[in-house]
Amino acid sequence: MMTSPRATEPNKSIPEDPLQASHAESGDIDFDDIVAGVFDEPLDPIQLQAPKRVLLPQPDTPKLHKVLAQAGLGSRVDMEKLIAEGRVSVNQEVAHVGQRIQYGDQIKVNGKPVQVRIALSAPRVIAYHKPAGEIVSHDDPQNRPTVFRKLPRVYHGKWQSVGRLDLNTEGLLLFTDSGELANQLMHPRFGLEREYAVRVLGALSNEEKKKLLDGVQLEDGPAQFASLEDGGGDGANCWYRVTINEGRNREVRRMIEAVGHAVSRLIRIRYGAVALPRGLQRGDWMELGELDIAQLLRTASKPIKKSTPLIGAESLYQQRKEDAASKSRKRSPRKATAPSRKSR
Repeated sequence: MMTSPRATEPNKSIPEDPLQASHAESGDIDFDDIVAGVFDEPLDPIQLQAPKRVLLPQPDTPKLHKVLAQAGLGSRVDMEKLIAEGRVSVNQEVAHVGQRIQYGDQIKVNGKPVQVRIALSAPRVIAYHKPAGEIVSHDDPQNRPTVFRKLPRVYHGKWQSVGRLDLNTEGLLLFTDSGELANQLMHPRFGLEREYAVRVLGALSNEEKKKLLDGVQLEDGPAQFASLEDGGGDGANCWYRVTINEGRNREVRRMIEAVGHAVSRLIRIRYGAVALPRGLQRGDWMELGELDIAQLLRTASKPIKKSTPLIGAESLYQQRKEDAASKSRKRSPRKATAPSRKSR
């Protein structure tokens, strides 16, 4: 799931205090929906409304009128009046009195850009639903589609992927603008679990399952699944739910091939404590809040148990539903009430 919430682009945010039910009790990852291909379908049109960005009081999220005053444009009172008159905009939207801003925000006064100084924000982490056919690279000689073209703008540094997914693999891919954080999340000593939904041509026998759990020999060393569960399937296509504690190149595919089968589809559904958010469509992303990032780091060195709350599984649509309900309440006229005795 760091000092301040991250600003997000419309309809792409994970709330700072997400609804996190246990993996065992509420089924954060509905494997049946993964297999059926409906996991990323929108649940309800009303939940697609964009939540308003809200920044909590933090050292790196100062109030707009204070920052403008510090930039020498006038007193704080004068700046509040300027904002109230609608002459100040933040990221192409008219600002409001009391609004907080953060590093990277574009501020204009009377339509002219204003340079302000704000401390660098904490690292950002993005959960992206990678579709098949995209490569995880900034440059490609073959000019194939890249995952980086769909990510939001970063105002300092660049997006770095936390591990990779090959061209034909789908699912959860994490990005951060902090190289240190990326290395921390990928370092072998943390042993972050990767969970996949794997569609295999032909059912695995009990002996083949045992080999995969005990370990098979690959050209770059031994490899084994931490867990392997049946996931259903029809005909020759059989689904399995597997976890692995490392991320070597095409490791899951090569392991299945080592026991005589081929992988026809591969979807990553979890990385550490971050689950592929339900309803996040292929090619879309959402940003993790500070509490989510903190939880991700806390669970980095611990094995994920069935009772461990997962990040992102239902939070997107829960937050949108709450935002939509809140807007609806504000628009509804209040019923007239009789004045109290104290007010008479």
